[in-house]
Amino acid sequence: MTELLADQDIDERLAALEHWHRDGEAIVRDVECKDFPAAIAAVNAVAIAAEEANHHPDILVHGWNKLRFTVTNHSAGGLTEADFALAAAIDGLPGV
Repeated sequence: MTELLADQDIDERLAALEHWHRDGEAIVRDVECKDFPAAIAAVNAVAIAAEEANHHPDILVHGWNKLRFTVTNHSAGGLTEADFALAAAIDGLPGV
């Protein structure tokens, strides 16, 4: 089983991520894109990164250009190293 991170470890990792915040047992990032096609392109880029990592975020498309990425480790029941690795990968994608 994947090891859950302690609150102090989560806080330290969040401090290194500029756009993310904690929401319970998940980390969340909101993104506003220039238009709907750009939002869908960002979703597609995240989908590819998530598939490569074998770790998949919840993705909400709302409004016409807004996205919310929610990352947690469902099988572990909270936040793990994999969540922060995926968040960093998402941050490195163009258009996100």
